[in-house]
Amino acid sequence: MDPIYVFGHKNPDTDSVVSSMAYATLLNALGENEYVAARLGHLNDETTYLLDRFGFKPPMYLPTVRTQVRDIDFDRPPAVGANVAISHAWKMIQANSSVSALPITTENGELYGMVTAGSIAESDMDSTQNPVVENVPVFNLLSALEGRIINDDEDVFDQVSGEVIIALPSCGACLKGAGEHSIVICGQQEDVVDRALELGVSCVILCQSDLAEKYRGRSSHTCLIATPCDAYRAARMIYQAIPVSRIAQTKDLVYFHLDDFIDDVRETVLQSRYRSYPVLDENDHVVGTLSRYHLLRPRRKRVVLMDHNERSQSVPGLDQAEIMAIIDHHRLADVQTANPVFMRNEPVGSSTTIVATMFQERGLMPSEKMAGLMASAILSDTVLFKSPTCTGRDRRIADRLARIAGIDLDQLGHEIFAAGQCGDKPAETLLSMDFKEFHIAGHSLGIAQVTCLDTDKIMKRLDEILPAMEKLKTEKQYDMLILMLTNVLLEGTELIFLGEEEAVKSAFNTGDIQDHHVFLPKVVSRKKQIVPALALLWG
Repeated sequence: MDPIYVFGHKNPDTDSVVSSMAYATLLNALGENEYVAARLGHLNDETTYLLDRFGFKPPMYLPTVRTQVRDIDFDRPPAVGANVAISHAWKMIQANSSVSALPITTENGELYGMVTAGSIAESDMDSTQNPVVENVPVFNLLSALEGRIINDDEDVFDQVSGEVIIALPSCGACLKGAGEHSIVICGQQEDVVDRALELGVSCVILCQSDLAEKYRGRSSHTCLIATPCDAYRAARMIYQAIPVSRIAQTKDLVYFHLDDFIDDVRETVLQSRYRSYPVLDENDHVVGTLSRYHLLRPRRKRVVLMDHNERSQSVPGLDQAEIMAIIDHHRLADVQTANPVFMRNEPVGSSTTIVATMFQERGLMPSEKMAGLMASAILSDTVLFKSPTCTGRDRRIADRLARIAGIDLDQLGHEIFAAGQCGDKPAETLLSMDFKEFHIAGHSLGIAQVTCLDTDKIMKRLDEILPAMEKLKTEKQYDMLILMLTNVLLEGTELIFLGEEEAVKSAFNTGDIQDHHVFLPKVVSRKKQIVPALALLWG
């Protein structure tokens, strides 16, 4: 089965990463071995530290969930080598009735060309107008004719060429016009065979003839082949013995890779005339073919949204994915689903608290390492239980997880925020580490949050931070851009903003504001204090 990707929001924080990992672990432990934890961006220092501390590898990076070629049920016909006979390629096409073309490959599996039933039929029709073959490998010819060479064992033949002649009984001299560049097909006609050997023709094919025993072991420059086929079938099969590479299309090939997006593939297909297109893997090896009908109802990626339910905070291509579940502790936003989904949205301080509750409900205890990681995520998202979003359940769940992991929450909390110190990071990094975008009553709002033990070091860099914020605000066309510097020890936030100053004064009931920043005591939550205040102001 295809995986179900579980991921949090863009610019992932510890809670979104850990809750995704924990949820995938829970479902897989219950026998649904399809869930894969993922992330939509780079991990911050805090999350990296915690994953390393508890012995976990970072989840896979998922840049998009747009439907790709690998997501569709394309055909997987056998690819044939460039040197096989046309007859073999025809059998493969006939054996796969849904396939209109076969990929032709080199010895290392790379694409050489494409052959269709139409191109084989065209080659067969051309042979009636020009009954000449060149350099047909003897191995191919013997296979097509089900024949055997009856020459002396010392005679060696690699290829045969010439005009194909069926020798019929005649009243005059036989084989008029034949020469060394002829392939003679005959039956029980000893005079024809003798005359062909005399002329030194390229090849004599004895069809259903007892003469094979007479000429067995004859040493000659003419290749002598005995076959159980009749003369008509032998004549046709000579042309079918030609290597398929000679009739395959090798120029102007249109092909796709497994990672190509269906939107782009569909556009290319609409502009071309082919019925079938080869599919290549990351090593350019042929893995199948796709046709137009494969694009009608492609299989979509399956996803679980963790710790968010806003399109602007989610993965690119979400509209092309099938949402299986949403687990969140934020306000309901604008994500829409085509079908009913499992949804769990609870007013707690951390998405990890919800997932930990699900562990309890299913009667499954997380491992010591996972419990420690989950406790860390709750501490991080509730800002050491000081956030107004924190509930009694967050505290109880974190205590229980800490007992399983054998850790001290106070000590762990100081480790977490010490690891997240980022006073020396570039201003652009500070703005992108934990950034979320909101759209409220026609207003576009961007909020970045940095949680640390000391904000003074960052505030001294205000002259560097404000130009970076202005650049981001202009590029994204935000009505307001905010950087929250949340001080864990002071239990407040230094709010740096660009936008309407009166809106900030009204929303947070502050006095005079100087140089685009103001300290907000007891304000530590973006979703519970900053966003609601502005939403109330903007209506």
